[in-house]
Amino acid sequence: MCFCGREAVVRTSWTSANHGRRFLSCPQKGSRCRFLGWIDPPMCARSMLIIPGLLRNINNANYQVARLKMCLFASWLLFVVVWVLFI
Repeated sequence: MCFCGREAVVRTSWTSANHGRRFLSCPQKGSRCRFLGWIDPPMCARSMLIIPGLLRNINNANYQVARLKMCLFASWLLFVVVWVLFI
């Protein structure tokens, strides 16, 4: 239970200082209840250096996949347009 009497919910922190750590907080966003309870122990310094790079790599890979899908779609669209115009 949080300070305002509601059932606390589990959330995941993605800040630079607490990558992927789970914590309990008030379920109502924007509430003045400042309840915070950590579930996971703090991470070592090495993991705090590695995890942001891994997250950046995943985000970059997802961006490149989306970009390649758009290029593939555009090339197929161009192929169909040229095929329809010249046949």
